[in-house]
Amino acid sequence: MKCPNCNAELKPRNPLLTVDIIFEIDNGILLIERKNEPHGWALPGGFVDYGETVEQAVKREALEETNLEPANLYLFGVYSSPDRDPRFHTVSIVYVATARGEYIKAGDDAKDAKIFTKDTLPENIVFDHRKIINDYFRWKRSWI
Repeated sequence: MKCPNCNAELKPRNPLLTVDIIFEIDNGILLIERKNEPHGWALPGGFVDYGETVEQAVKREALEETNLEPANLYLFGVYSSPDRDPRFHTVSIVYVATARGEYIKAGDDAKDAKIFTKDTLPENIVFDHRKIINDYFRWKRSWI
């Protein structure tokens, strides 16, 4: 990309776009254990591919990492803190959904997948996913 005024090479530095999904299953939520750095537990999700909508991306990532398809997809929020991912600046669009599928199976860059309740969450939750999860449980409590 070139500057229209001076023809200098432009190298835009923009945040990378990601999606995450909170699957509501059996009064809990589904987390995956990551195979890759940073290691730990996370919401299923990943990067939006060029030419893909965020809705397509969240469905693809959910299926690749959990073997489940999102149903009743609901936009939960956008998380954009520059330090939310230790590797680079990302912006995540987070969805809540119920799950369709025969069984949970960790896949792609997930080495395990388990359902957790608010009281059984693992210690090692990566990125800003603990904040997202806490926001989710606070939001759920406001509906009860």
